[in-house]
Amino acid sequence: MQLKQKLENAGKVAVLGVGSELRGDDAVGIMAAEQIERISRKKTTAPELKVFIGQTAPENLTGEIKKFRPTHLIIIDAADLDGQPGEIVLIEPEDVGGTSFCTHSLPTKVMTDYLLQSFNFQIIIIGIQPKTLAVGALPSKEVTGAAKLLSETITGLLNNLNFG
Repeated sequence: MQLKQKLENAGKVAVLGVGSELRGDDAVGIMAAEQIERISRKKTTAPELKVFIGQTAPENLTGEIKKFRPTHLIIIDAADLDGQPGEIVLIEPEDVGGTSFCTHSLPTKVMTDYLLQSFNFQIIIIGIQPKTLAVGALPSKEVTGAAKLLSETITGLLNNLNFG
């Protein structure tokens, strides 16, 4: 299923950027989320949008996400899926399993299952293939470009879809 289809009928969209700025491309979720926030400040989106920067402990934001009560939660993270660096992949929540993508203290599935106990929402998980996760490395140009493309795509979709 495509991202546009997944966002149809969104009323409130939460974007959760996950990763570590200390480990090269693992910062991609944070970079994309920050870019979405910058773009959305300039353009009003049809659904209400709120960006959360989860870094390596996104579970610390579950209370704030629950207060916002999104209809859709977009989680952006580095994900090693044996693809090309910078490759963007939609990951079905049931395919995440009980393990985390990279460097998080709590598995993504545990966090989303906890949130789903409080209210109903659609989970959209977007993984970006890292090139390097070395401590102290700068994000690669492939991943930086993917973060920019993804942020422009998400904000463009939110500005152009008919929401009900």
